[in-house]
Amino acid sequence: MADAREHTLDGIVVREWPHERPRYLALVVHGYGEHIGRYEELAEELHQHGAAVFGPDHRGHGKSAGGRVLVEDFEDIVTEAHAVADLARAAHPGLPLVLIGHSMGGLISARFAQRYGTELTALVLSGPVIGDWYLPRQLIALDEIPDTPISPASLSRDPAVGAAYVGDPLVWHGPMKRPTVESFLRTLEAVAKGGDVGRLPLLWLHGDDDRLVPLDGSRPGVERLSGGALTERIYPGARHEVFNETNRAEVFADLTRFLDGVLGG
Repeated sequence: MADAREHTLDGIVVREWPHERPRYLALVVHGYGEHIGRYEELAEELHQHGAAVFGPDHRGHGKSAGGRVLVEDFEDIVTEAHAVADLARAAHPGLPLVLIGHSMGGLISARFAQRYGTELTALVLSGPVIGDWYLPRQLIALDEIPDTPISPASLSRDPAVGAAYVGDPLVWHGPMKRPTVESFLRTLEAVAKGGDVGRLPLLWLHGDDDRLVPLDGSRPGVERLSGGALTERIYPGARHEVFNETNRAEVFADLTRFLDGVLGG
């Protein structure tokens, strides 16, 4: 794979994993408190499968501008993700666009699909924050949001993943911000009321031991979002980051098999 390169769009840093002759475009949307650099292995798999891969550090995350993990309105983040899609399409006009969102990125991607679904060929949601997510309701009721970092053991059964997360200076390890929590609640409601995505092919990936975004909470949201073209893969014992799990080879195979079915590969 060619070396990744970076672009900057109005303070948003975008990483591109270029491909000389791609057959499709993949836009990867990362989760809360992290950054797109943690998706190098996923980008490699997609590149080998024929994709030119793009992904932003969301505003307030990673190398991008903005107050750390401060999201006043997720609709703005969706708009910025759409600008990245425009960047990808300008580089490779006419190619199919696949949107892949993890966790908070799943919420952003769900809203993206509701707003811009006609521009997508497929939607992939990994451990998505959608449906009935308990955490923001719990936090918003508190007078002060506690400084409780994400447990690295909740990410993956692979201890190296947790160790890398803890030592990553671009990962946010502090408390959630109240405006961000409020924005989560508003956007969960917006997605719930925003209608389904019609016949857009949708792949849902989730670990059944996901303690950060529990499977049972996401299911009603995913099923409400799908217009009927839903494929789900639930992995026994897997935790929150299925792309970083000990069975990630299986996850990558399921992803590329799904994309082959959609793209006719």
